[in-house]
Amino acid sequence: MNPLLSILFQFAFLYPIVMSFFWMSGGLYYYFRRERHARTRTDPPPMEAFPFATLLIPCHNEGDNVDETIGAALAQKYLDFEVIAINDGSRDSTAERLNELAALHPRLRVIHLDRNLGKANALRMGALAARSEYLVCIDGDALLDEYATHWMVWHLTSGPRVGAVTGNPRIRNRSTLLGRLQVGEFSSIIGMIKRAQRVYGRIFTVSGVISAFRRTALHRIGYWADDMVTEDIDISWRLQMDHWDIRYEPNALCFILMPETLKGLWRQRLRWAQGGVEVLARHSTDLFNWRKRRMWGVLAEYMLSVAWAYTMLFILVLWAVGKFVDMPPALYVHTILPSWHGVILALVCMLQFASSIIIDRRYETGVGRNYFWMIWYPMAYWLLSLFTTVVAVPKTLLRRRGARATWVSPDRGIR
Repeated sequence: MNPLLSILFQFAFLYPIVMSFFWMSGGLYYYFRRERHARTRTDPPPMEAFPFATLLIPCHNEGDNVDETIGAALAQKYLDFEVIAINDGSRDSTAERLNELAALHPRLRVIHLDRNLGKANALRMGALAARSEYLVCIDGDALLDEYATHWMVWHLTSGPRVGAVTGNPRIRNRSTLLGRLQVGEFSSIIGMIKRAQRVYGRIFTVSGVISAFRRTALHRIGYWADDMVTEDIDISWRLQMDHWDIRYEPNALCFILMPETLKGLWRQRLRWAQGGVEVLARHSTDLFNWRKRRMWGVLAEYMLSVAWAYTMLFILVLWAVGKFVDMPPALYVHTILPSWHGVILALVCMLQFASSIIIDRRYETGVGRNYFWMIWYPMAYWLLSLFTTVVAVPKTLLRRRGARATWVSPDRGIR
């Protein structure tokens, strides 16, 4: 085999395995160092004072979910807070439901925007209307755990350089194989990645569905950018490039709805992939500065993931062409079906999920029931990551710059 092709094959095989051990080691270190003997979710750390907090809930066509979301937000076990719901040009019953709820609950204020201007703009309008320095932001279909505000505000008040806190999303809908796979993904991949990144330096992104911010930090960097497909990735990079700290709080739970159809999952993950490429294109050159060196690890990790996606695409193209054209032996790919290396990857994946069960049993009982479904995870996750990244790069680079990113109602699972 051609030496270059041999290197590409080794990279394609070793990258997922190395990253899995990288995430596992960082996640387990975080758990044994910070979580194992820490306070439980229902016993948050004491605070000398409870500063006024604002919960921001941007809504677009959330008429079916807004009652539950607002109800959970108003049920926070926190002494002094307000809830601001921003109706961003909804075309369903969202406006009427919010007005009815505001009439019943003095803590709730509603802002109506006359047209769809995007989540970033809705959050900015809410932040400007807030009466608090501490902003807790959730999506319009999310159910916030009753102790989440306490945990997140405690972090923001614990140090003057804490600019944001990201919480721990949990999947509500798990009636299909895709739903069950995502339960495992959010514990064994997303939660573990955030723990590992927190240990190693910087976090790639806060969870857009549950995060908290210091308004002073947001004001310094100009709030959310309304021309980015994923405002959460962009705000995370800009905060950390301005030397604000982002923390991860696994006790700040938020229960969310996720796609349970292939079309819905594809659209969601393609948007996530576009967001990563956008941030890379906009901010990577700004990072070649010694003062911003702590972001280099996040940058390298993401660039390697893009390189892996295109390496896999190259291998797949060689294999497909070889089925119809006589290829030189050095470039001929005999098969792409998993063999012994596929078995190793599956075993590493199961080890990673087993590690996540050790960690996640503090936050959710019965997560182990999804363990054996995760045998499908390597194929589902890595193939989805491969194709969304490959599509996202040209789609993002060819997108008109400065175009406003508006709402598109997502797939929220099979009801």
